Amino acid sequence: MGTLEPNHPASIQDLKVTTHSSTLIISPISQQSSQTPKPIFLSNIDKVLNFNVQTVHFFPPNPEFPLEVVAARLKKAIEKLVMVPYDFLAGKLILNHQSGRPEIECNGPGVGFVVASADITMEEIGDLVYPNPAYRELIIQRLDDVEGDQPLCIFQVTSFKCGGFVLGTSANHVLFDGMSFKHFLENLASQAFEDKPLATVPCNNRRLLAARSPPQVTFPHPELLKLKLPIGEELANLEFEAEQEDLEFKIMNLSPDDVSFLKETAKTSIGTEMIRTGTLETPKITSFNVVATHIWRCKALSRDVENNADRLSTILFSVDIRSRLRPPLPLSYSGNAVLPAYASAKCSELEHEPFSKLVTMVSEGASRMNNDYARSSIDWGEIYQGFPDGEFLISSWWKLGFDEVVYPWGKSIYGCPVVYHRKDIILLFPEISGATSINNGVNVLVALPPKELEKFQSLFHKFLK
Repeated sequence: MGTLEPNHPASIQDLKVTTHSSTLIISPISQQSSQTPKPIFLSNIDKVLNFNVQTVHFFPPNPEFPLEVVAARLKKAIEKLVMVPYDFLAGKLILNHQSGRPEIECNGPGVGFVVASADITMEEIGDLVYPNPAYRELIIQRLDDVEGDQPLCIFQVTSFKCGGFVLGTSANHVLFDGMSFKHFLENLASQAFEDKPLATVPCNNRRLLAARSPPQVTFPHPELLKLKLPIGEELANLEFEAEQEDLEFKIMNLSPDDVSFLKETAKTSIGTEMIRTGTLETPKITSFNVVATHIWRCKALSRDVENNADRLSTILFSVDIRSRLRPPLPLSYSGNAVLPAYASAKCSELEHEPFSKLVTMVSEGASRMNNDYARSSIDWGEIYQGFPDGEFLISSWWKLGFDEVVYPWGKSIYGCPVVYHRKDIILLFPEISGATSINNGVNVLVALPPKELEKFQSLFHKFLK
């Protein structure tokens, strides 16, 4: 059970991309000097996510939509979106010296739009699922001809010799989380049609996630690391520190049968565990919970350190708080509305305790994130300016549904993040969907030192038997 994707050493490493044009799409506000737009407030969740996220979305050939038509439609759609509903996309990050907080000033440099072509066919790339480093050619991260502030968001349309093309995006994470980016793509697709309204009107009131005054930290937050930053340092990159190590990438696949097996494994030991502990509440045995638990065990037990059994391992995973707040946030909230949930256990527990108990820990981590806990976490950020702290984070793109977005030229056949050199982030993303397939399972992308990766792979299979 469980399959391994090969390392694909022969995958093409140079996509032979040529840039044909590079322009800035300016917000109308920027062109009217008499107007002083009000800056966009950034929540304590937004402001620690000051780093770029790149994604690529592959589309098959469509004779009715050659590159020049697709590029024109997308450019016009972006122009419509930055006029009002997403004016902040064309903005820039600034520091409010009075409050000491970062904000988005809407009259910024604009949105980057690049048109390019690759001198290969899409088929020559090989398996699109493989995290090919050459995907970086499909999205320019900065525009060389822009002086001063770089755009917070850049789009690149790259055609292939076969007629297929890729839409690449590079967006600062302060702009969107996964859910709001999905809504943005739906709106982008809707505006690429001739006469369609917005699919979803975004809610841009980020003060809905402002800290309380005074802040009320009512829970301990071991999932967060306290920092004491000088005023203005909030604009710095506050990601997990990336260690410079030689890492190997590997994709492990969990089929729907594998996920079902993990669920059944959890269910079979629940009764015994509930009797032993006197617990009355049944844990939520969801697909994500069992997959996250399976990965947690493999990651923690693969560490190449002395006395690993006594080591405390903490898994982090993002929880969407839109529906968990009281009152709930609008589902169309356009900012970042995710907080890190956590589960902690000694590695000896992860190796020997029943799988159901470990799934319960992960389930409790998500259940903990109710209105009171979420508000406490936001207020904690007001005091300590901290960021998530754990052994690793699971970043799930599994069920965001980017491949469900319908453009005039059809749906993408595959979309994924452009991966980077990080062993403390494990990505989950779907397989390439077939014409009649609804769920082809989940791909697990890990990057680890060779010795740890070898053990991870062994454990990955061992716990599926």
